[in-house]
Amino acid sequence: MKESIIGLLRSHGQKPTTIQQIKDALRINDKDSFTQMMKTINLLEEETVIVPVKEDSFCLLEYSECMIGTLRINKKGFGFVDGENESVYINERNLHSAMDQDEVLVQVKTTPYGDKEGIILRVLSNRLSAIVGNIRFRNGKPVFYPDKENLKQHIRITNLKDFTLVDGHKVVLSIQSYGSTLTCRIDRILGHVNDPGVDIEGILTEHSIPLEFPEEVLEEANSIDPKITLEEYKKRTDLTKRTIITIDGDDAKDLDDAISITKTGHKYRLGVHIADVSYYVREGQPLDKEAYNRSTSVYVTDRVVPMLPHALCNGICSLNPNEPRLTITCEMDIEENGTVSNYQIYPSVIRSRERMTYRNVNRILDGDETLIRKYRHIYSDLQLMADCSERIRKHRFENGAMDFDREESEIVLNEKGKVVDIKPRERFFAERMIEDFMVCANETVARHMKWMEYPCLYRIHEQPPVKKMREFVRVATIMGYPWKGNIQEVYPKQLQNMLEDAKDTEAFPVISSWMLRSMSKAKYDPNCIGHFGLGLQEYLHFTSPIRRYPDLIVHRMLRKYFFGQCLDLDAMKEDQLKMEDYARQTSGRERDAVECERDVDDMKKAEYMESHVGQVFSGIISGITGFGLFVTLPNTVEGLAHVNDMTDDYYKFSSESFMMIGERTGRKYRIGQTVQVKCIGASRYTKSVDFVILHKEERQHDKTHRRKPKSKA
Repeated sequence: MKESIIGLLRSHGQKPTTIQQIKDALRINDKDSFTQMMKTINLLEEETVIVPVKEDSFCLLEYSECMIGTLRINKKGFGFVDGENESVYINERNLHSAMDQDEVLVQVKTTPYGDKEGIILRVLSNRLSAIVGNIRFRNGKPVFYPDKENLKQHIRITNLKDFTLVDGHKVVLSIQSYGSTLTCRIDRILGHVNDPGVDIEGILTEHSIPLEFPEEVLEEANSIDPKITLEEYKKRTDLTKRTIITIDGDDAKDLDDAISITKTGHKYRLGVHIADVSYYVREGQPLDKEAYNRSTSVYVTDRVVPMLPHALCNGICSLNPNEPRLTITCEMDIEENGTVSNYQIYPSVIRSRERMTYRNVNRILDGDETLIRKYRHIYSDLQLMADCSERIRKHRFENGAMDFDREESEIVLNEKGKVVDIKPRERFFAERMIEDFMVCANETVARHMKWMEYPCLYRIHEQPPVKKMREFVRVATIMGYPWKGNIQEVYPKQLQNMLEDAKDTEAFPVISSWMLRSMSKAKYDPNCIGHFGLGLQEYLHFTSPIRRYPDLIVHRMLRKYFFGQCLDLDAMKEDQLKMEDYARQTSGRERDAVECERDVDDMKKAEYMESHVGQVFSGIISGITGFGLFVTLPNTVEGLAHVNDMTDDYYKFSSESFMMIGERTGRKYRIGQTVQVKCIGASRYTKSVDFVILHKEERQHDKTHRRKPKSKA
């Protein structure tokens, strides 16, 4: 009956099928058969194979206006549902008690303006299983305040009496039942809100980032023999006598990539040697299952939450100096024009000669005599690497690769976890050089996997959505950088040219940021459809298997099909199906990690600004909305100057000119404009910073107000 109903609805396509039509088509005449038919329809609806269209009529999901996706709610109340191929906006009134991270069934409607908007019909599964928040005592009774601002449900806690709670305890609730009211139990107390690191632990827990490894995972990791057997040596190319080095940040402990280089004539022989994590992490074992669940390491201000236990990520898999390590090598012949003319991919054993840092390599390449003498045995290699990198990068940018050069934040904490400074994180030549080599290896392996037609997980980045691109073009034009070309068919080279034009101007950070916002999100996919931002037709992640599960999968497929010469077609089909699951899981967990890292940064920036309330800063308007101006300071802190605090005039937002304009004075504020602001509020709890715009007379008054009185002596 299931197959018959599905077949009937498929034959009707987008045309709704009524219960009566199903009954007639199946020739159902008795009560028992009709009851069975209705049970089957209800089951198909429960499984979201079919969806109701009108009263008593249905369509197959694939022919309906509905989609399934993950809901992500903004702290302002609205949300987006990310489906397999699109993302749909959900107005707050159409959330219908669904929560952030829920898997939902959405009906997609087209608005009169041509935009798509969704209405949540049903919650299919709840991903949020824990809520983090603070206990505050009100009239002698404990009250729970969730950290998540986008959580609108009422919360009922059933076991408050089981814990000795004090005002300010940060606790984790486990959800027992869902609905407009969430029934919860206190699972554990993280600590007091003022304890060092508790704030970050709370955000990690909120984003389902596990802080501890299960016992069976640790047991497997600790039971691995670090010694390389003679049998394994014989299966690999021995590179232990070759000059190979690692180059990483000062504090890095998970060293998963190493570099070697030689030059013959005009040709560079570049070796990228990556830790062979797939040798130790075997499919289906506890280590593998845990790595799959985590999918990525998470880097926040004061810690790393690793994908793999320390015994692997900092131990036997880390390419520590003077230790033999199992690797997978991608060796490439780089021509003078930066192209790869030949390559080899093979299992190897290496022994890193030096654990170099970006800082020291930059100083050596800048001519630091002391360091040149100290590392004279690799000095010529570093020079060759620099030359090779410049050629690769030139070729990349000629092909349209974009360099947003967006400023990242470096948040400096003291021993108590308090922010003492925030500054832009600087990237120098050595960082870009290693990036060039990794991109080159990733592209080479992707091309190899594609043309060998092995099951694989690719890193893809689709063309920018036309709607977002149109908004970016409007902003860029207002700032004096008009778009040349058709926004329906955008090429990476066009965007790169615009970035080059804006380079070294005040407009660059804003142009770069808005361009980045207009981009599609990069994700993982079983199909190789290219990477728009890098201007590449083939791309994947091969170079960081210690901290990214997709890289581990690529290694596993290389070992099985290329090195192991597996020719089993059934195994290939099975692995290809697995790639779809891996793509969904790893893309989703990557988004969780990015949002977690962003939340920690926002919280720490707000905490830093709490001690700077009342101070005046110079900043750039980085965004304009109907409710105010977003202003970014040179140290990367962004805050909102709310329109209600702009009391010198009545300001209106012009969506045509993308400006805020005063009705009486005609004063205009536009994106990219430098303004003086005073910090009037900041809260680590709401992760927000509030500014007020100062005019010339107000700035003068503020300076006078802050001037110290003269001494009477």
